[in-house]
Amino acid sequence: MEKTRISKKQRHVVCILHLWMLSFFSIVSVLAQVPIEIAPFNTPFGEFNFKRPQFPDKQVNIIDFGAKDGGEVKNTFAINKAIEELSANGGGTVIIPKGSWLTGPIVLLSNINLHLEEGAELLFSQDFDDYLPAVLTNWEGSEVYSYSPFIYAFKQENIAITGKGVLNGQGKPWWEHRRKLEFRNSGIIRDMNENEVPVEKRRFETPDSLLVPVFFGPLYCKNILLEGVTFRYGAFWTINPSFCDNIIARNLYILTNGEYGDTPNGDGINPNSCTNVLIEYNTLDTGDDCITIKSGRNKDGRRLAAPCKNILIRHNKGLQGHGGIVIGSEMSGGVENVFAHDCRFNGTDRVIRIKTARGRGGYVKNCWFKDISADTIEREAIRINMMYTGGDRLPAQSVDSGTPIIENINYENISCDYSKRNVIQIIGIPEMPVNKVSLKNIRLNGRTGIEISDTKNISLEDIQVSNEKGSLASISFSDSISINKIEIRATDQKKTPFSMVDVSHLNLQNVKSDIKKDLVKISGSDESIFIDSSIPKDKIIKEKEE
Repeated sequence: MEKTRISKKQRHVVCILHLWMLSFFSIVSVLAQVPIEIAPFNTPFGEFNFKRPQFPDKQVNIIDFGAKDGGEVKNTFAINKAIEELSANGGGTVIIPKGSWLTGPIVLLSNINLHLEEGAELLFSQDFDDYLPAVLTNWEGSEVYSYSPFIYAFKQENIAITGKGVLNGQGKPWWEHRRKLEFRNSGIIRDMNENEVPVEKRRFETPDSLLVPVFFGPLYCKNILLEGVTFRYGAFWTINPSFCDNIIARNLYILTNGEYGDTPNGDGINPNSCTNVLIEYNTLDTGDDCITIKSGRNKDGRRLAAPCKNILIRHNKGLQGHGGIVIGSEMSGGVENVFAHDCRFNGTDRVIRIKTARGRGGYVKNCWFKDISADTIEREAIRINMMYTGGDRLPAQSVDSGTPIIENINYENISCDYSKRNVIQIIGIPEMPVNKVSLKNIRLNGRTGIEISDTKNISLEDIQVSNEKGSLASISFSDSISINKIEIRATDQKKTPFSMVDVSHLNLQNVKSDIKKDLVKISGSDESIFIDSSIPKDKIIKEKEE
């Protein structure tokens, strides 16, 4: 089956429709299923009540500070002056009126709502020098001094970007730079991280050393609201708050891959080491992951030890992207308490993905994914991979601070029309198997089936799966695997559906299949294998270890 691609015309229509919805937000919020108020709701890890930041009833217009419409004159000073004066007087709303407003970096201050009226477009400067002097930022999980994010805030409270307008990053010059120098410079900062170079000495503030900035990158801030606006074509990741608390990102349209071009690593929403985050009712059309949860890279992440936790993701739509909902690979500070539900992904490479590698350290635990669906996708529907950066499985390495941990991950009511690789793939490492994964009420079709390796305490219940190539389920080097109520809808007739290699404590029950040949092949260790009477003994092959 071929993947359904969104055409340029279709994408343009989607953008117009989204902006139209924003224009009539207060009238059609019920039809759009985007409630104006955010009601308290329960999660598997407690009740949450997200509240919008409140702003004084004062407004200023950037025109009154000398801003010029037309997209030719830089309005950096006028916009930031309006923010500074209003914040100094207690705060309020800075109005970006209808028109095209060219600007360099914008610095948000406490108690400021940057409000883009309908028809307003902020065009961000393509002159790299406008983003100097360097600021402290977090770049791919490492602390660094580099060019400012397009919109920046440092240790501020009660900040917002709202309205019906567009923030246009005009990112192409940055993309060209990234292709020439970024991979060298990103390697340098990663080496600095590993060698624990003091942050003050990590300075990337020349054209030859710059690290391409994120679009919205607040640092150590509290009470953040992003609502209603459109983000288009930044230089790199789009929304990337780091070490922030209480964030609401809702009813946004994020476009990083379309007629203008493909933003390299154009992720949508990437909270890094943040707490209490609500991501809802967003439409993401991205050149990379749609939503990604992160918490620092390697030694920097472990040194700062700031987990990303209490993350709630619901009612989002992905039109394209490498992953729908992703955790990692930068997760060295830990990720915990993630609840994602009622999301739809059309055209992404994967649906739900957790990725890490030896050397990261940290952990991913207590995650729930429920009521999530996808159409035809390019790769795996559900994937956990602890060998994201490659390398050999053996020999097993010693467990130390760089050993990552993944445990207590739960999937329920997940469906995918067709995945062009595995329907499910769970890959641990011998020294730290993926532990305690539950998959319940899963409906998946794909080219290849279920692959599970180096795991323990894996439960699959009420599963309907079809695959075209290979075994339906290949499980190896694992302990305590329970499979109950699995229906084989279609599989490769040349392969035994269940292939078990060095699996201990296997419980296989209630298999529904019309396959006449062998169903189960067991090789290597066969300690405590239970297979119920739904599979006749003559359909079970046991191969002795050589």
